[in-house]
Amino acid sequence: MEEMMKKALLAAAALLTFSAVAQAQSSVTLYGRLDAGLEYMSGVPTGVGANGAATGSTHRFRAESGDWGTSLWGMKGAEDLGGGNRAVFQLEGSFNTMNGQGPGGGGLFNRWATVGMSNNQYGTLLLGRELFISNGVWDFDPFGQSNWSSASLVRGRNWPQSSNNISYQSPKVAGFDFYGQYALSNATNWNGNGTTPQGREAGAQITYTAPLFQVRGLYDEIRNPANGMLGGSYANGGSGVYGYSREYTAMVNLFLGQFKVQGAYQAIRTSGMTGQLPGQPTTLDHEWGGVTWQATPAAALIAAVYHVNGNNGAGNATIYSVGGSYNLSKRTLVDLQIATVKNSNTANYGLNANSFGTSAGTDNPLPGHSQKGVYAGIQHSF
Repeated sequence: MEEMMKKALLAAAALLTFSAVAQAQSSVTLYGRLDAGLEYMSGVPTGVGANGAATGSTHRFRAESGDWGTSLWGMKGAEDLGGGNRAVFQLEGSFNTMNGQGPGGGGLFNRWATVGMSNNQYGTLLLGRELFISNGVWDFDPFGQSNWSSASLVRGRNWPQSSNNISYQSPKVAGFDFYGQYALSNATNWNGNGTTPQGREAGAQITYTAPLFQVRGLYDEIRNPANGMLGGSYANGGSGVYGYSREYTAMVNLFLGQFKVQGAYQAIRTSGMTGQLPGQPTTLDHEWGGVTWQATPAAALIAAVYHVNGNNGAGNATIYSVGGSYNLSKRTLVDLQIATVKNSNTANYGLNANSFGTSAGTDNPLPGHSQKGVYAGIQHSF
């Protein structure tokens, strides 16, 4: 009996040891963010006139999710394969905190669904669905790509997702790091021919980080899945330059004690676009600048200006915004943003990253009109 007890204890000890080793070699983390608040907006279009264009404007007050940051949840993990190598994965999807609804047609994991290999010396290689590389502006946007910031005046061009990706992130060497992304169209034509929902997409960025500043250069392109071109018609609700184009971006962060100063310039260009009507741009010049004052470890105040200018009579628009956040804890903050967009006579950009168009359904203000908004909310991360 005593011998059997010894064997049982030895077996249990071996099992516990194996479990501890396995646990040390692999890990899975569940994480997420919930963002919700109340929003007031003026200049909201109403009515239907000629060609479906809005005829008037009003204001509204509504509950909103994701104005300060996308509500999301996900899982990520790593397995130690030895020799400094790790197998890694990440699954992440967005949702609406106010009604609990997910991304709908975007899929359960509409933001991230990747698997790959990572090594501290050689970098990380991933396969799957990711945020498109144009999201690299996030680190240089004073409002961190909140709903009213660097995506607004380019109608969402800066924050899409991308499928069929192969991406590589280098380690940091002498302050420099490189990130590249290549997304296949999965069509019989390399660039896309209308048989798949996504054309070929690609991009690369290089970043230099020093104690007092950080600079980043970024190039990316999104091709039209219908024909593989770097352009698209505005007919029947098409997105034109805002959906299919090349983007050249230069950005800078300055770290000055309690202050962070940020600025960026983007040149967005198309090729092969034909039949554009007046007011339908084929090129955009987009720039912004702002400052964040970390007044206390918990409180931050932000001021920023965003501007866009389009050719072909599209006009120009400027967003002026102030706001800030206060951390109630390491995981919970309250936030406030006040913004207005000023349009030239022919422009109708809104605070939200609305689709191109003049109908009430786009949420864009009337051409030449301004739009104002106030948002206050709470955000919790886990």
